[in-house]
Amino acid sequence: MDLNFKNKTVLIRVDFNVPLNGNGIITDDTRIRKALPTINEVLDKGGAVILMSHLGRPLKKLNSDGSINVEKFTLWQVGPRLAELLGRTVGFVQSTVGEAVQMHADNLPPGEVLLLENTRFHKEEAKGDKAFAQSLANLADIYVNDAFGTAHRAHASTTTVAEYFPKECKSFGKLMEAEISNAEKIVKGPEKPFVAILGGAKVSDKIQLIEKLLDSCDDIIIGGGMSYTFAKAAGGNIGGSLCEDDYIPLALEVQKKAAAKGVNIHLPSDNVIADDFSNSANRKVVDSGNIPDGWEGLDIGPKSVKQFAAVVEKAKTIIWNGPLGVFEFDNFATGTNAIANMVAGATEKGAYSLIGGGDSVSAINKAGLADKVSFVSTGGGAMLEFLEGKELPGIKAIRE
Repeated sequence: MDLNFKNKTVLIRVDFNVPLNGNGIITDDTRIRKALPTINEVLDKGGAVILMSHLGRPLKKLNSDGSINVEKFTLWQVGPRLAELLGRTVGFVQSTVGEAVQMHADNLPPGEVLLLENTRFHKEEAKGDKAFAQSLANLADIYVNDAFGTAHRAHASTTTVAEYFPKECKSFGKLMEAEISNAEKIVKGPEKPFVAILGGAKVSDKIQLIEKLLDSCDDIIIGGGMSYTFAKAAGGNIGGSLCEDDYIPLALEVQKKAAAKGVNIHLPSDNVIADDFSNSANRKVVDSGNIPDGWEGLDIGPKSVKQFAAVVEKAKTIIWNGPLGVFEFDNFATGTNAIANMVAGATEKGAYSLIGGGDSVSAINKAGLADKVSFVSTGGGAMLEFLEGKELPGIKAIRE
């Protein structure tokens, strides 16, 4: 972020898509905190800051009369917490573009911060509309993209807007720089042994990543809901566990490819199963592939924990994407917590570890170990696509 911000107005795309409870109270301010270094650097160097972000998907959750639910999706809800963290006043304008916004921007002195309304209140945002993007660009002298979590979206505020700034007047923010730098450690020649830990619900969400990792990984640990598709592919009984039957042939093909490339695929050897999808359900431990009807797998079992620990403790590079069970339920969080501790332990011994966004971030935070791993990504889908080798439009737009 080597730009001259003095007496400049800087338009920063941040990711303030934070979780809110029913009362509009922020339940996790991680994304706001991650944006502070970029905002503060611009302010410290004499610039004025205009912040834009999305919050949720308001156009997909309209009121019954077809209007936008402004109360639920307004970024005004983020303003007070941002002001508290910055230690300064944050102005808010109830529009994203238009005459009122332009007037505020034109009169914004150095050292001041202005937060715009939710970019996704406008259908033009997701369409990457040029006129909408130019209206945003007209607000400032410099554009900074610090929203890695939306870098895979070719939206107006993440990609198109960059077209209206010369190369010397646009930049990645400090968070984006860190995200790219850390992801590239995985993509460009990771130190061996390289272990990937993949969880989450669906094989379909991770199949492209698995295919890509076969070219660089030594070991791939597969858990969570996606592991039951592999268990069924092997002829096992999975009861009522999650399964994508359409992906059974692909699961078998992946294992064949892995064997041909000398990559070890590690699947759970046992599971904690439940007779209902709830924290209070009856539970017991069974060997994988031996789940009776009326029961479903919600966590890995103790044998799997030991099995996976033996792999992780030898790793020099680790990526973890996706929980190993339904960690939101305390009674089924044991496996995911064990993985978090394994990764933290390996990191302490010198391994490089990247927590790859999404629920894995919630899991590492819940375990209280976020500061014990090398890097925690803010980007779920964006991180997945980067690791799959795709060129993200939000990154390309700054580099062009």
